[in-house]
Amino acid sequence: MEKEGLRLEREILKDKRKKINEELIEKKRSYEFIDEKLKTLRKEAKGSYSEEKETTEKIYSVLRKDIQNYEEAIKVPYFGRVDFREVKGENENIYIGKQSVSSSLDGEEIVVDWRTPVADLYYSGTGGYAYYKSPNGIIEGNLSLKRKFLFKEDSLQEIFDEGINEIIVKSGLEENDLVDEFLKINLEESRGKKLKEVVATIQKEQNDIIRWPKNLPIIVQGSAGSGKTTVALHRLAYLIYRYSETIRGKDILVLAPNKLFLDYISDILPNLGVDEVNQTTFQDLSLKHLKSRYKIKGKDDKIREIIECNDFEKCRFIVNSSKIKGTLAFKSIIDRYISLLESASVEIDDITIDNYVLFGKREIMRLYLKDLKSYPINKRKDEIKRYLNLKLKEKIEILCLQVDLDWDIKIKEVKREIEDGDKRREKLIKVYSERDSIKDNIKNNSKKIMNEYFKNWRGITSKDIYFDLFRNEEFFEIASLGNIPEELSEFMREEIEINNSKGIIDEDDLAPLLYINMLLEGVEEKEKYSHIVVDEAQDYNPFQVYLINKLTKGNSLTLVGDIAQGIYYYKGLKNWEDIVDKVFEGKATYIQLTQSYRSTVEIIDFANGALEAQKLNLKNAKPVLRHGEKPEIIKCNESKEAAKKIEEIVYEVNNKGKKSIAIITKTLEEGKGLEKLIKKVTNLKISLVKGNEKENNEDIIIIPSYLTKGLEFDATIIYNPSEFLYKDNILDQRLLYVSLTRALHYEYLIEIDNLTKLIKP
Repeated sequence: MEKEGLRLEREILKDKRKKINEELIEKKRSYEFIDEKLKTLRKEAKGSYSEEKETTEKIYSVLRKDIQNYEEAIKVPYFGRVDFREVKGENENIYIGKQSVSSSLDGEEIVVDWRTPVADLYYSGTGGYAYYKSPNGIIEGNLSLKRKFLFKEDSLQEIFDEGINEIIVKSGLEENDLVDEFLKINLEESRGKKLKEVVATIQKEQNDIIRWPKNLPIIVQGSAGSGKTTVALHRLAYLIYRYSETIRGKDILVLAPNKLFLDYISDILPNLGVDEVNQTTFQDLSLKHLKSRYKIKGKDDKIREIIECNDFEKCRFIVNSSKIKGTLAFKSIIDRYISLLESASVEIDDITIDNYVLFGKREIMRLYLKDLKSYPINKRKDEIKRYLNLKLKEKIEILCLQVDLDWDIKIKEVKREIEDGDKRREKLIKVYSERDSIKDNIKNNSKKIMNEYFKNWRGITSKDIYFDLFRNEEFFEIASLGNIPEELSEFMREEIEINNSKGIIDEDDLAPLLYINMLLEGVEEKEKYSHIVVDEAQDYNPFQVYLINKLTKGNSLTLVGDIAQGIYYYKGLKNWEDIVDKVFEGKATYIQLTQSYRSTVEIIDFANGALEAQKLNLKNAKPVLRHGEKPEIIKCNESKEAAKKIEEIVYEVNNKGKKSIAIITKTLEEGKGLEKLIKKVTNLKISLVKGNEKENNEDIIIIPSYLTKGLEFDATIIYNPSEFLYKDNILDQRLLYVSLTRALHYEYLIEIDNLTKLIKP
């Protein structure tokens, strides 16, 4: 029966490919015609604007993209099929692919896009009664078939029908859990250096997140390997499709932990047909708004400092300083400090010219502190300047009259005191000349004086204000309500000054600086994004999330992360409630994903021991039933022997058809030493990841534990996870858990010194 079904599907595939090819030929004809027309229009326009040329260019661009999509669609037109019969309707065989293809002759949908409402049946529907939500309401009916297609080298190899190709498992998972054989085959494939789209294997709980309305923030707590990053990026593709009239790629922002991670995810959105999405780090986003090129002490520099710090007291100050700066309480300290500055009004003075008051301090203060209080600080100053400029002409006339009155008195004095004659005429000419000179100066230079006044007044930067907060001890004490211990305050002051003397800004200072910049300049609507995705959200502090939310329209945010992997714990995010309650005031959706699609049962079970040590009350990662070899602990007597063993493991993994291998050290320094040793005693071609790379092109890498988050590899080799390196503290627990959850297929631990107690073999 299954073979007959496969034969019929191959016939259908042949027919659909023929139809797609007919559409492709037609599109290419149109493209050639438009191409010729555009050449003519460009020639006629001679570089000037032409509405017809602009319209034709848009059609040209759309056709070119359609041709690329159709050429791709011919290879693998679809991955799924659902047979659905609406109530009082006929049965339809709906084929679902990465993009839709319709017949231009009769409008028939040859393939429907995975993001369409009806495609929801493929991801969430079950046999029998089913429904999906369309723009016109709920569509009910009967789902009689849900079929998945496995293509190899553009050839249809197998078909999988839900309910037939699933097996009940009675070990490792609950009895009623099913294994999707199609999913299992896809997961067992070797992975490359980049994260891939997974439209064919999106699971129901992932689909629910992808199709979640964009109106409110959604926070996804996902176990290691739960596909949270993939889900977040597919959600972007869905939102652009669903809200195509209001959202484009350039209206969306993806925030990732570092540039290496951005490179790792760089293929997904283009593969989903999504272009122009902004992708950056919080650090670069902040610098863009601050319009500065500061040298940054990044979070990886700080985590390295904390890991390698032997001075307990100093380490405690570093952690507590970062923690305070990441809280919304610190935002309140800045608010109070700004209010103190405003009430002091130390910068406001009269605007004068030749000892005449052009505009008085009292009027400027009234505008600044009362009438225009609702404006951001620098925008307020701009508005005051604009308002005073409107009155400037009238004010100049009044001042000139005042000069005339004042000098009339002097003229009368001269006439009264000096008898008529050459001396009096000489004196009067001089007085008239001085008077006219003052009037000319007022007429010609008042605007310039005004501009200089506001340039100096507006010239204060967010950095000036932030640094003065720490330097002005009296104001700092008042603004902080005395809640920061003196020793810690002193450390924070010294830290700021030392960094400043070196021309450095600590990454922890970027959120306060960005906030002050927002108070100074405001955020214009055109600077906001229709939606922002924050990956590895557990590594952001509440202050950063608050600011990111300020950059969205309508609080449209997707945050994905895993508290268990929060290695930057010092930032102050203890649990998701810190964000849900304090930033979003309870108005956010929280969803937990526990199914892990990355690793085998054996690797997940091994890593769960390190997760339990954290006591976070999170559910253990629950693996898809995909068995493999147990993580292997290999004892070596010294580092040279370990390097040779690593070489053996690499060859062994390669012989099993897997390529991407990460050798994970705890620190960068340890990685540097291991790289030298491996290159000295083996023939392996390896590269060391230091954290500032923009891309990775090597199959075999050495990488510090704190840089592996979000990445995955066919195999990992954890180098010397000893009790000396991984102690029973929050940082080491999380670094180890992250390291143990990167492997898809094979995991090895090289033991030189005694194994850490956090690992339970």
